[in-house]
Amino acid sequence: MTDKYLLDPSDIRVLRVLQRDASLSIAEVAKEAGMSQTPCWRRIKRLKEQGIIRQITAIIDREAVGLGFVAYSFVKLAVPSRENMETFDKLVHHWPEVVTCERITGAVDYLIKVVTDDIKAYDSFLRLKLLDNTLVSDVQSRIVVNTVKDTVALPLRES
Repeated sequence: MTDKYLLDPSDIRVLRVLQRDASLSIAEVAKEAGMSQTPCWRRIKRLKEQGIIRQITAIIDREAVGLGFVAYSFVKLAVPSRENMETFDKLVHHWPEVVTCERITGAVDYLIKVVTDDIKAYDSFLRLKLLDNTLVSDVQSRIVVNTVKDTVALPLRES
């Protein structure tokens, strides 16, 4: 581990507060993290500069905005070469339906999480984007029937 990623207990406390609610003011974050405002602000600035805090964003309830369908798709490339993987990686960034894409080991090459309005929209995505692509040789989908836990918070531990 490089110095860049050495986090002290105060960093961890600030990150935990921000993971819970990044809309808090610096004063509120500082209070919850047990420090004064200026050191807290400097800490957050440093964590952003180091890339530990990648972005601050709103978490939207997908069902409240009409996105009621979720599927996980295992994607196998026809030829899993470096060039094809790089091309697929770039393609995925242009597909808003794909909210998570992981390159994995085993019998398939990728695991993607796809969010759409409904199963018809997923079918269109599957046929017109994934399977219409010559890079892809096979897709196996698993439809989500109920989400038990959904968080972006990482399990941060103090050293």
